[in-house]
Amino acid sequence: MAARHGADPAKTRQAVLAVADWLRDETHPVPDRDALAAAVRLTVRTLAGLAPGASVEVRIPPFAAVQCVPGPRHTRGTPPNVVETDPRTWLLVATGLLRLAEAEASGALSLSGPRAAEIDGWLPLVVLAEL
Repeated sequence: MAARHGADPAKTRQAVLAVADWLRDETHPVPDRDALAAAVRLTVRTLAGLAPGASVEVRIPPFAAVQCVPGPRHTRGTPPNVVETDPRTWLLVATGLLRLAEAEASGALSLSGPRAAEIDGWLPLVVLAEL
């Protein structure tokens, strides 16, 4: 699924900042569904805008899925290159609070296909400075 449009960097940063306390400390209250959805959707749209293409599909259920990374386009069935994870893990990776390889090694994120890890070249998408 291609991103419908790119994400506004200011709105993306604002959405991520709205959930930043929870990202830094999982004992912090979980953000409401709308705030979490906005942060996930805007960050994956940012990735799709920075890495246009359709050779890797990034799935963050239940909020978003985009195709990105230049290369051969996949149109039917299960794509050969997929990144899939939960919203919190995605946002940790997207903000640089967790490295892609660490998320995969812990089992919190799955990379399938020879090109899935290429998204690492565009990460982090929004940098959260440590306080």
